[in-house]
Amino acid sequence: EDDVTVTDDTRLRAIVPTAKFLLEKGANVILCSHFGRPKGEVIETGKNGRLDPVVEPLKALLGVDVHKVSDCVGPEAEEAASHLTKGQVLLLENTRFHAGETKNDPELAAGLGKLADYFVMDAFGTAHRAHSSTAGVA
Repeated sequence: EDDVTVTDDTRLRAIVPTAKFLLEKGANVILCSHFGRPKGEVIETGKNGRLDPVVEPLKALLGVDVHKVSDCVGPEAEEAASHLTKGQVLLLENTRFHAGETKNDPELAAGLGKLADYFVMDAFGTAHRAHSSTAGVA
């Protein structure tokens, strides 16, 4: 196997019912996730890398285009989020590229929080973690 092919889409399929429900109600959906344990470093590919490999599977599962940005916070993410229109999906980059993610950094949580009006936690397997993208943003 290469290091950019999704070999197990179980977690992607798990978010489909919630994402489709929100899209059907006219919401814009901003997805954020972590992948691996890059420990605050940007890693281009592999098991701790960018989320690029999940874009095409998400498009197929959701039946809509998925726009991805190269960070989960900051100007690019803010601009992309502000330009979403009804029923669009934005995928943020791997939250663990920020060292503060696993430390529940309030600045990172605030940066994530300002991208959307509502937060839906649909990651049961990580809901118990006190991370910026789970507890902090809520």
